[in-house]
Formats: sequence, C-alpha cells, structure tokens
Amino acid sequence: MAREVISTGNELAAHAAFDAGCMFFGGYPITPSSEVMHEMSDLLPTVGGKFIQMEDEIAGISVALGASMAGTKAMTATSGPGISLKAEQIGLAFIAEVPLVIINVMRGGPSTGLPTRVSQADIGQAQYPTHGDYASITLCAGSLEECYTQTVRAFNLAEKYMTPVFMLLDETVGHMHGKAVLPDLEEIQASIVNRKRFDGKPEDYRPYDVPMNTPAVLNPMFEGYRFHFTGLHHGPTGFPTEDAAQCQFNIERLVGKIDAVSADVGLDDDADYEEFMLDDAEVCLIAYGSISRGAKEAVMKLRNDGIKAGLFRPIMIWPSPAKKLKEIGQKFDKIFVTELNMGQYLKEIERVMGRSDFTTLHKANGRPIAPLEMVAKVKEMF
Repeated sequence: MAREVISTGNELAAHAAFDAGCMFFGGYPITPSSEVMHEMSDLLPTVGGKFIQMEDEIAGISVALGASMAGTKAMTATSGPGISLKAEQIGLAFIAEVPLVIINVMRGGPSTGLPTRVSQADIGQAQYPTHGDYASITLCAGSLEECYTQTVRAFNLAEKYMTPVFMLLDETVGHMHGKAVLPDLEEIQASIVNRKRFDGKPEDYRPYDVPMNTPAVLNPMFEGYRFHFTGLHHGPTGFPTEDAAQCQFNIERLVGKIDAVSADVGLDDDADYEEFMLDDAEVCLIAYGSISRGAKEAVMKLRNDGIKAGLFRPIMIWPSPAKKLKEIGQKFDKIFVTELNMGQYLKEIERVMGRSDFTTLHKANGRPIAPLEMVAKVKEMF
C-alpha cells in the first residue's frame, strides 16, 4: 500500500536512492543540495553501505565512479558549480559506460551565482555537461513524490543503459517540506533494474564488443574478468585504440543507445511528461520543475476567468519528449512557455516544433514565478 511521509525533496531523493539499492555515496556539501548528502550519511551505514565526504567535488565523483566500476550502485549530489567541477569525470563515465546517478539541486548561476535562490539554469548543462559526443539522460522532479519516484527511475535508467543519469531538482522543490504519498516499497523493489553481467568464460569476455545502439556489459572489477577502463577510445576489451572505424562506431553507439530508442518508444515504460487539462484547452502552458506547480494554479485561475488553458510538463528533459512536443506544436496556435532561466528549454521547443511564435515569461533573478504573473501574461495573448 502507498506510504505517506512528511519530508523534503532532498531527503526524499536520498531515501529513493537507498530504496533503489544505492550502496555508495561520494560527494562534497554544496547549497542547496547538502541535505541529500546528510541523509545518505545516516542511511547507508544501516545496511553496510559506504558514505564518504571527500575534499572537493572532483574527488566526490571520482570515488563514486570507482564504486560503480566495482559493481556497486553509486550516487553523488551537488549543484551547478559542482557539476562544472565534475565535468571531466562525467566524460569518463560516458565513454567508459559507467552507470552513476548525479543529483543536481539547481541554484542561480553562472559561477557562484545565487547559492540560496531557486533557478532552472542548468537545463542546458544537463544535456551537455562535458565535452565530446554522447547523448545524456536527464529527469526533472516537479513534486515531492517525483523527488522520490524519479530518483528510483534514474537508477534504473543508469543501470539499463550503462550511463550517468542526471536527476534535476531545484532549490524550491529540494527544500519544500510537506506530505508526500510514495509507492509501496514492494512495488518499488519489484521495479528495480540491475546491470547485465557476462557469465561466460573469462577469456571470452569483451565488454565493449556489443552491437550498435546497445550498452556495454561491464562486470564488476576484481571478479576475474580482465578488461580496461579508460577515457581514451577503446576496443572490445577496453584497451585504447585509434582505429578510425572503431572510434566512429564507439561514438555512434554511445549516442544511438539513447537516441535511437527514445526517438520511437521512450526510454522505458514510465511517463516522460504530464498533460494537465489539455483535452479541451485553447492555450497550452509549458513548464517543468517547481514552477509547474504554479502553472497548474494558473491554469485553474484562467479557466475560472473563461480561458480554457492546459499544461504540458516534461519530466524527462533529455532526451526531450520530441514526438509529443511536436504534436503540441501542431495542435495549439497559442503556446506559453515559462522557465526560471533565460529560455534554455525554449530553444529545444523551438527546434522540435519548428516555430518561435511563443509568448514567454522567464526569470533569472532567483525568485519564483507567481501564478498571477503567468495568468496576466497569458491573457495578453487574447
């Protein structure tokens, strides 16, 4: 049966990681994500898991990657400046195909920015957090419940696709304190995905010798299977190569294992987006994260004033729910986009829909967008 808890978004993300089987956390405290780390320091020792606070953000992700290489589900948590510092090791996770969940509780930037204020300014960073060619997976929580459910989902996607997965919260939802209704623990445990393993003879083991659009099969280190982890391009056993055909195949496979699947059916069976009162709407609001809560209230106020509004909320930000966004673009003449940045996801919406005639409301000053501000802006469209 469902569980009712009183908690914050950051704490729920930590409990979700714990319930998803995370047994290692490596990180460094940074506002507004530190509560994730604090909670993991209490939870992991109760089941023999390992928690370690490192000397900085770079070391934090390094030890988490090492734990994952050894076969342990691992996580790190930070905010935008920490992601910037972790960028090189994130690249290692992409090319070596090491599963890892990275929680980013967003705050204002760039640089030190607004440490205690809300922002959605890391949307673009989550798509391309490091240099090179790859495809990333990013989920974005819009409620306390999703801080839990989408973090569980992040671990499942990381293990299934052998890749780092970003879980975005923002300062508002991360520090929000209230009641959350969570799925039954047995239901969660039944949904858990674990990485594939090779069970053949060690001499036959070639972890990267897999078909196009297929993840590598990485057995845990120290269990008798000889292979190599490297940030260089590599051949079937992970040892470096500069063979042109192999290098081209590597990149096409890294991108394809995410994009080729998501283009047609989505990355899994869970919803990549939410539709709220869109069936009879004459204007579509697009919002995500914490301000989608205000957007829902704006929808209700607009309807009370005689304007049939509805909301489209992406949950999987990257890869974007492109098929549905395109349908939205074809269905609605009037579309209103609001974000706590200068229009980072707006660029993706314009790309997918092939149009730019949107009414927008963006803030980058660390303050939330009130429902009445959205209502006033939407009314200008009529």
